[in-house]
Amino acid sequence: MSVLITKETKIICQGFTGAQGTFHSERALEYNTNLVGGVTPEKGGTKHLNIPVFNTVAEAKKTTSCNASGVFVPPPFAADAILESVEAELDLIVCITDGIPTSDMQRVKREMKGSKTRLIGPNCPGVLTPGVGKIGIIPGHICKPGRIGVISRSGTLSYESAVQTSELGQSTIIGIGGDPVNGTNFVDGLELFLNDPETDGIVLIGEIGGTAEIDGADFIKSWKKNNKKPVAAFVAGAAAPKGRKLGHAGAIVNSGAETADAKKEALRSAGVTVADTITTIGVAMKKAMDGYYDWKFYNFIFRRE
Repeated sequence: MSVLITKETKIICQGFTGAQGTFHSERALEYNTNLVGGVTPEKGGTKHLNIPVFNTVAEAKKTTSCNASGVFVPPPFAADAILESVEAELDLIVCITDGIPTSDMQRVKREMKGSKTRLIGPNCPGVLTPGVGKIGIIPGHICKPGRIGVISRSGTLSYESAVQTSELGQSTIIGIGGDPVNGTNFVDGLELFLNDPETDGIVLIGEIGGTAEIDGADFIKSWKKNNKKPVAAFVAGAAAPKGRKLGHAGAIVNSGAETADAKKEALRSAGVTVADTITTIGVAMKKAMDGYYDWKFYNFIFRRE
């Protein structure tokens, strides 16, 4: 089992015929993703990559019954692209686009209130269910089907987590993105994995800036004894000085609660096993799982390729 993307998910690409949409749609097709169509205004009725192109998301949904979209639209138009899929009542939107103005995303969040649609991103690597399909830019060849859920603000570190948990494999990898206004946060992702019967452990990758990791730690503390799972975490940016931005717009320390140390302490207080270095994420996951599972049953060995 997995979360967000299953074999039944029918996916379209917005910005389909552009350079980024084309490149990553090709990679998705190579990964046997169920990509059923694409959207590029004024190119409807044509085919691209041997897949039908539509002028609007509504047209694409009417013809293909799509329920998910990957957004590869330039920043000035990305918010409207997201809202177009919201209006079409798709179940899932994954927005890869970087550089969307914060005011645009605030508008998106306001207009999405009460919507059935889940938004991942923006400025994220996307979502991948190993062996099933992907939306976004996560490299498929480093991921293996398994039982570890990965949720990360960092794209690169989500890839690193996949490599380091390769022996157990992953149920789903979710890159939530590092912008200050996004669609899905750590609490949302943790809840998805907590309720997934085929996810046995969770890797959480955080960064300096904001309070998403502390919110996640508070949520973990609320888990009941008969419904909890082992969690390992890493928080990037420990050496960054106050006020210095780290890669993402949201990764900037403005207060003591937003530092790596504060987040690590909050996570540890929630019972999370925190990796001190990037290279020990997999080791931390193994340690977190030691108290939950019989490794003779699992018969797996954690190792870093």
